[in-house]
Amino acid sequence: MVNSSILLLAAMASSATTTTAFTTAPKVLVNLVQSSPTIATTTTAIHAHSTTSTTRRDFFVRTTAATVATTFAVTTLAAEPANAASTPPTPEEIQRIKTGYENIQYLLANWEKETTTCRENGGECKRDADPVRKYLGLRSTTDPLFQIEKVFAKVRFMEDIDPDKLEAFFDATEEWNSSMTMTNSMAFISQFGEYNPGGGKDEVLKYLNEAQIQVVLAEKALRVILDCVNSTAP
Repeated sequence: MVNSSILLLAAMASSATTTTAFTTAPKVLVNLVQSSPTIATTTTAIHAHSTTSTTRRDFFVRTTAATVATTFAVTTLAAEPANAASTPPTPEEIQRIKTGYENIQYLLANWEKETTTCRENGGECKRDADPVRKYLGLRSTTDPLFQIEKVFAKVRFMEDIDPDKLEAFFDATEEWNSSMTMTNSMAFISQFGEYNPGGGKDEVLKYLNEAQIQVVLAEKALRVILDCVNSTAP
């Protein structure tokens, strides 16, 4: 039987960043889930990832990924109306995007080093996906990219922004949300890869590699977002 405590941990994975999703009326959340392209895209991707598998392990993986992804996406969507603003981002908020982007570049350039932890005094080393979530602002309110979507929502109010880049900007924010959701799911599953039914070190690495693919997509999306933020209207 699948360990119910691990499934519960999966549901809590994204709530480490915020709890607003669970303080919204149930009917509102249902509507958000049904209307969200991010959740629909994520669910489709997870289903396509293992449509032919019926093992208990893969059932666990699909269930966990869907739970984490939906929690993360619904939490973000539920918070947006309450946090909507009509003012442009501050210089400090723009700097958060730049710092976050530089951090992601560093993570990708030093992937194996940053996702490997070793015990002191020459102890055993193992791969660890938790730093991935930290770099993407999913672990602490002090991370530069923590709830950075709120800053993205302010960009359209920048007076000197190049209007020709706004379409690419909005596409990039959607790509960012999608890749962040999948990164969160894959990294969380990787963290428990050794303890999942049928799991082990190979499972840890498998889903860590899946997380890396999503981080690459997130880096590309954030690059486009920065290009728009740094643009000037002709």
